[in-house]
Amino acid sequence: MSVFRSVGFALAAALCGAALSMQTARAETTTLRFMHYVSPDSANPKYFLGPWAEKIARVSGGRLKIEIYPFMQLGGKPAEIFDMVRDGAIDGGWITPGYQPGRFPKTEVLELPFVVTKSAEEASKAAWVYTQKHLQADFAEVHLIAVHMTGAGVIHKKGRPVATVEDLKGLKLRGPSRAATTLLEELGAIPIGMPVPAFPEALSKGVVDGGAITWELAPSLKLDELTDSHTDVAGDKALYNLFLAWGMNKARYEALPEDLQAILDANSGFMASAWAGRAQDQGDAIGRQAMVDAGNEITVLSEEESARIRLAADKVIAAWIRDTAAKGHDAEALLRDARAAVELTRTVR
Repeated sequence: MSVFRSVGFALAAALCGAALSMQTARAETTTLRFMHYVSPDSANPKYFLGPWAEKIARVSGGRLKIEIYPFMQLGGKPAEIFDMVRDGAIDGGWITPGYQPGRFPKTEVLELPFVVTKSAEEASKAAWVYTQKHLQADFAEVHLIAVHMTGAGVIHKKGRPVATVEDLKGLKLRGPSRAATTLLEELGAIPIGMPVPAFPEALSKGVVDGGAITWELAPSLKLDELTDSHTDVAGDKALYNLFLAWGMNKARYEALPEDLQAILDANSGFMASAWAGRAQDQGDAIGRQAMVDAGNEITVLSEEESARIRLAADKVIAAWIRDTAAKGHDAEALLRDARAAVELTRTVR
C-alpha cells in the first residue's frame, strides 16, 4: 500500500510540476526589439508600429512585447537594416530596399513614377498583392510583417516653387531611390541620393537646394524652416513613392510558441500593410497642413507641365525595363502585374 501511495504521490508531484511548468511557460514574456531610422513622431512609427505593438501586447496578454528603437539607436545605418534583421542583430526593423540600389530589382517597379496611386493605403494593398506573387524569394531570409508604400513624394525646395519643367534644371535635389533620382536627372536636375536623416543637414549647409520627399516627413525634418515651397504633380498618380517593409528575424519568429506566432500572423499581411499605408496618409495630411500653417508656398503643377513630366517618366520606365530585363527578369510582366495590383486593390476595403 505504501509503495502505491508513494508512486501516487510521485506521479501527482510530477503532474503538478508539469502543470506549473506549462503555466510558467505561458506566463513568460518575450520581448522583441524593433528598430527604424526616423523620429518616433513620424507617421509610420506613430500611427502604425506603435499601435501595432500595443495591440500585439494586448492580444497576447502581455506575453509578447515589442520594444521600438528610433533613430538607429541600436547601431548601424538605414541601408543595413535588412541584414541586421536577417542576422539577428535586431529582432525586427523597417527595411528600405531603395537604399540599396540593384539589390532588390523587382521592388523598384512599385517605385517607378506614376505607377501606384498617391493614396499610400491603396498603394500598400497593391504592394502586398504584388509581393505575394513576385517578392517571396527576395525576402525569404526574413519574416515579413507588412510591406507598404509611402504617400506621394513632392518637391520641397528653398525659394519659389517649381512651376515648369525648366525650373528644375540645375537644381541639386535629394532623391530617395534609383527611380526618383533617374527621373530628376531626366528632368534636368542634379540628383543626390541620400537617406532621410541626412536631408536636413544637407539643406542647411547648401549641399542641396531641396529634394523629393513625402509630406509626412516634412515636420520632423523641419522643412517648414529649411524650405520655402512645395510642388506636387497633377493627377492621382505620384511623382514617386517608396517601397518599405517591416520584417522580423526568421529564427526568432520560428522560436516563438505557436500561439504567439498565430497572434503575429493574424496581425500581419494584407491588413497590416493597409494599416501601414493608412498611417502614411494620416501623416501626409498632417505634414501638408503644417507647411500651410507655416506660410510656405504650395503649388500643384498644371496638367500641361505634369504631362511633360509623365513623358520623362515614360523614358525612365523604358530604361528600367531594359535594365531589369538584362538582369534576367521579365520586366514587362512585373510592370503589368504591378499596375494590375493597383487597379485590383482600389476596390478592396
